[in-house]
Parts: sequence; structure tokens; C-alpha cells
Amino acid sequence: MKVPTEASDESEQGTKRFRAKRDAILAAAAEAINEQSAKGMTFADVARRVGLNTTSVTYYFKRKEDLAAAAFENTLESLIAMLDVAMEEATPEDRVRRYLALNMDRLARIQRGEEKAFAVLSDLRATEEPMRSRLMGGWREVFRRTRLLWGPTSSRAQTDLNGARAHVVLENTFWLPAWLNRYEPDQYGRVEERLMDVFAHGIAGEGATWSPTVLDLSHDEAEPGREAFLLAATRLINELGYRGASVQKIASELNVTKGSFYHHLDAKDDLVIACYRRSFDTIADAQSRGEAEGGTYWHKLSSTVATLLDVQFAERGPLLRTTALSGLPVGVRNAMVDRSNGIARRYAGMMMDGIGEGSIRAVDALIAAQALMAVQNAAFDMRKWASTMPRERAVAMYASTLMYGLFDDRMAKA
Repeated sequence: MKVPTEASDESEQGTKRFRAKRDAILAAAAEAINEQSAKGMTFADVARRVGLNTTSVTYYFKRKEDLAAAAFENTLESLIAMLDVAMEEATPEDRVRRYLALNMDRLARIQRGEEKAFAVLSDLRATEEPMRSRLMGGWREVFRRTRLLWGPTSSRAQTDLNGARAHVVLENTFWLPAWLNRYEPDQYGRVEERLMDVFAHGIAGEGATWSPTVLDLSHDEAEPGREAFLLAATRLINELGYRGASVQKIASELNVTKGSFYHHLDAKDDLVIACYRRSFDTIADAQSRGEAEGGTYWHKLSSTVATLLDVQFAERGPLLRTTALSGLPVGVRNAMVDRSNGIARRYAGMMMDGIGEGSIRAVDALIAAQALMAVQNAAFDMRKWASTMPRERAVAMYASTLMYGLFDDRMAKA
């Protein structure tokens, strides 16, 4: 047996100190990324958060890009570790329940100050090669393992449905921090239970069938050309993040000069605000038209959801993802979050009316509405998946994940 020496003890202590300092830097980098985006993060800010000087940070990470990539890899590794634990359960429902519980436990520890938040993954596509390929490979592995929570499949339709389910579960756990702070920590268990109820059993009342009306959201442009400009900007910001979508790239997308950009807007922040307003106005318009539909509140709600998913899957007119919020000034960011919360409350109102008439299950409408917001917000990333099948089928399959629950196979058999 090898006897530890004083030199080996010192080496081990040095290794522990190195890892502890590195972990602290990664946690600080994640915090900075979540507030300012990866491109907005600076060594000086990270060093300040850890109580070091900038030179000390560069001892661990030579470039800012290396630090951002390490923070993202830490998130991906943590997600895979939680998914591995969830896979120990026997059934798909128990696995999803375990994965949700692990995420809720983590958020509770963060709230108590016992742990730092992960770096959000919205800027992965804006990273540089060769890091980008490595990180996107890690994200695909997370997605693959999440899909495996439902086990192996024997048909293409079931694989497609499980892909939609995996995306909805991941996006809901990513969306949780945006609204969980409205609950007291001792209510987290209740939130977890009610959200899992929506995951397991959906929103639709007994006997409710999927036959939505895709609503007409067309309208005259107040300023010719502006709509195309905002759509191009929205697509790029969704794909590259707020800081990754430069004014030059947006102008190039439309084959116009940067001067044309400033004809429409005074600054880039104005652009993101205008994109958000256009997206929120589109959602509010769909909700208003859905409420005006005849029939049950289930029909009104399903028509609204189907219409907005159709918008997200269409190449012409996506909605801006909330991931761009991290690049905005705090005051503007809070105003956008407030508008988002207003939209969620409107969904909740439609559900409560539906519960009253019996066309919608007795769910916690406020929590179910936030789950719907996550689905609606993230559907843009599923355009490639949706393009492999008729649009109507893609909308129905993706919507079924929450409308009928994550373990209802009717849309794979339809």
C-alpha cells in the first residue's frame, strides 16, 4: 500500500483548491451569461463576481470564448447527469417525474443560495467554430437522452412524437426560472405536483377532440417593408441570440445597407423591443380571435394554440424567443416579462372558463398557462422537425404533448 507523503498531500490540496476556484469562476461566468449573454460577458465582470483580478481568471481560461464554452459544457454535463438518474426509473412517467423533481430540487437550492444557476443555452449557436460543433453535439446528446425517457420506438410516428415530448420537457424546465419566483419556496412541491399533473394528463377535458380552427392573423402593414425587416431580425435573433445577430447580419439577410436599418429603427435595442412587440401583438391577436370563436373554451384554446404553432413552424413569420431578453437593459427586460405574464394570465383565464363548463380538465390554470408559454415560445426550434411532415400533423403532434399529456399516443396513431 502506498503511504501518503507530505508532498502528495500538498499536491492533492492544490488540486482541490484549483478545482474549487475553477468551479467558482464557472458559476460566476454562468451568472454573467444569464444576465448579459455569452458575447456580453467579460473577464473583468467574472473576476469581480469571484473576488479575483482579471489575470487570475485568465490563468484558468485563456480566452473569454473558452470560459463561455466551459460554462455551457458544465450545463450540458449536468443535464446529462440528471437524465441518467431519471433513466433509473421503470416507466416513462416515473422517469419524467424524476427528472422534473431533480430540476425543482436544483432550483430550490439556488433559491436558498446553496448553488448557482446553470448557464442558459440560448447562445450555443452564436459560439465560434470549432467550439460550436462540439457544443451542438453535446446538446444533441441531451436531446437524445431526453427522448429515451420514453424508451425505444418501433415506428417513425412514435419517434416523431417522442421528439416533440423531449423538446417540451426540456423547454419547460428551462422556462421554470422565469416564473417560479412568483411562488414561495415552501410552495415548490405543490408547483412540481401541479406541473407534473399537466405533463401526465394534459389539459383537454374528457372526450375533447383535436379539431381546431387555424385563425386568420393577416393584417395590413402600417409601414411597408417594416414587417419583413422585423421578421428577418426575429429569425436571426432566435438563431444567434441578441448579441450574435449583428446589425450587419440583419441587413445582409434582407440584402440592404446598414443605413436602411437605421431608417426603420434608431438602435439595436429598439429593434429587439420592436420584435418583441410584434410577437406579443401577434399572440394577443390570436388569443382575441380565439376567444371570439364559437364553441367551447377547449375549442377556443386549441384554436389559439394551433394558430400560433402554425406561425412558429412557418418560415415566413416566427415569434421572438424569450432568450433575447438577456441582452436587454433591465428596465426593458422587466417590461417584456410583464407583457409575457399578461399573455400567460389570458391563457389561464381561458382555461378557467373551460374548467367551469367542463371542456377542460381541472388543472392549475396558472401553472398550465406557463407550460403552454414554454411550448409556444420554443416551437421555433422545431421547424426542421415539423418540415418532415404535413404542417397540420406537426401542429397536432406538438400540441398534443400538453393538450393530451406526454404519455398519450393518439397522435402517433392518427
